[in-house]
Amino acid sequence: MRKIYMLVAAVVLMAIPAVAKEPQAGKIVSESSVACGSQVKNKKETTELLCQEYVVRTETTGYHIRQEKHADQELIPVNTSIKFTLDKDKMKFRANGKKYEYLVVSETALVTPKP
Repeated sequence: MRKIYMLVAAVVLMAIPAVAKEPQAGKIVSESSVACGSQVKNKKETTELLCQEYVVRTETTGYHIRQEKHADQELIPVNTSIKFTLDKDKMKFRANGKKYEYLVVSETALVTPKP
């Protein structure tokens, strides 16, 4: 019985990279500012830097993504539909005619209610 579970898990894990390369549909459902480092000023003062973190939701998964560099300070509107691809720990997508690349901070499986 244990071998069957291991076999099923292996098959599922092998299928993920194939799916990850094809564009997936999602929607940006929320945005928040989170601490992403600090900047030293005058050798004594430090200023906390803030980065945008978005939640992208698909039919089955929720992704928390964060901008890689503090300098990229452009807001993407909430409820924007996107098509994205995953490449290791990065999500690449287009929104409002521009290309974006964000770090995937976490993933959660969305539970669908049983009828």
